[in-house]
Amino acid sequence: MKELVEYIAKSLVEDPGQVRVTETRHGNMTVLELEVAPDDMGRIIGKNGRVANAIRVLVRVPAAKQGKRVSLDIV
Repeated sequence: MKELVEYIAKSLVEDPGQVRVTETRHGNMTVLELEVAPDDMGRIIGKNGRVANAIRVLVRVPAAKQGKRVSLDIV
């Protein structure tokens, strides 16, 4: 999951070197924290949060098939 979020984020931003994804596990729950440069924050969030929600859906679907729960936080 971490690699998927990192790949998508690097494809969207102008400065891919500033993209960092941190993975933390709490039992059955996995929390992914995405950090990007302040100038690229709008590209990741998108208009009305649509891009961020799309990334969250792309991460949750494969996790649900594996019986896991995943949360994506944009820092």
